[in-house]
Amino acid sequence: MQPLAADNYCCGGGGGIWSMPFAAERVFHGRIKARQIRETGARLVIAPCHNCRDQILRSLNREYDLGVEVKYLWQLVADSLAGQGVVEEEKQNPGERR
Repeated sequence: MQPLAADNYCCGGGGGIWSMPFAAERVFHGRIKARQIRETGARLVIAPCHNCRDQILRSLNREYDLGVEVKYLWQLVADSLAGQGVVEEEKQNPGERR
């Protein structure tokens, strides 16, 4: 995204505002992040924190019709490990603990 790194824009849900009753304000301020996401053409967004994930996944995705999947970084790593055969998926007795 441009600008990047320390100059990147907030999603609008940071600082705990996600849990406060300011949905309209959150979505309004998130429009800049929504524009950034749209301009990348990305279909997958990796969110650095739970506030970003919830804001992008639940609010911005819906309001600005971004059509993106949102994951945490740990989910991307887990998916990669499973895809490389490093982590085997449970095939038998999926609820059984080992």
